[in-house]
Amino acid sequence: MQKFIGLIVIMVCVVGGFLMSGGRMAAFWQPGEIIIILGAGFGATMLANPRSVLQEMYRQFRGVLRKNEYTDEYQRQLLMLLFELLELVQEGGLKTLDEHIEVPENSALFQKYPRIMRDKALVTFISDNFRLMAMGKINEHELEGLLEQELGAMEENLLLPSRSLHRTAEAMPGFGICAAVLGIIITMQSIDGSIAIIGVKVAAALVGTFLGVFFCYCLMDPLANAMEQRTKKQLSILECVRTVLVNHVAGKPTLLAVDAGRKMLPMDAKPTFATLDGWVNAMQDDAG
Repeated sequence: MQKFIGLIVIMVCVVGGFLMSGGRMAAFWQPGEIIIILGAGFGATMLANPRSVLQEMYRQFRGVLRKNEYTDEYQRQLLMLLFELLELVQEGGLKTLDEHIEVPENSALFQKYPRIMRDKALVTFISDNFRLMAMGKINEHELEGLLEQELGAMEENLLLPSRSLHRTAEAMPGFGICAAVLGIIITMQSIDGSIAIIGVKVAAALVGTFLGVFFCYCLMDPLANAMEQRTKKQLSILECVRTVLVNHVAGKPTLLAVDAGRKMLPMDAKPTFATLDGWVNAMQDDAG
């Protein structure tokens, strides 16, 4: 909702200020200029990126427009899922997790936490690394090094779409200038016409410059920044899982291992230790 409000504020202020200054909305309707600018931007993005990056860019764009999924309830389900998995390990060893991590979609434990189940990348990260721990003895330093490398590679891949969109946004004023220059060329072809006709054609060319700047600073650059912020929240969730697993392998009690992961969660929804302890107590009371 906040994103749409921001977009409305931009449009109302830019268009409203133009109209208050005596401008006419019809002046903005320059299909040729719009096709040149947006077409060049879209083509440049396709030229610069492989299909996988374009697909991830579309996925992240949709994610930005959706309601924030990393809510208090999401954090609770994540921490409680990790707590229950570690408790099973404490009771019967890593082999007891086979029925849960081999096919998480069929696990009764994972199904208790539907919001986590919807995040396929997170479920895969959790199950793969519990499976890694179950395959052989690994100490906390080795596990930490492996997970840092994995998260580093994931961060690079997940940030590529927002960085690519940011580069395209930076190029939009240039594409606007291209459209404006082409408009001036058309104007020069009518130089023997009336002043009124020449004025209309020059105004149309200047609309191209405006649109390039507008698409860059009012739309695409803010969108790229929102995508980057959302990606960093996603990475902080994965960092939470990494921290929990490393602390568990280091021999920390389950609650302390999960609390170490809690500290890695995004600040806007991070629960306190007292809240985490209350969740654990409530779950144990229900189980009892």
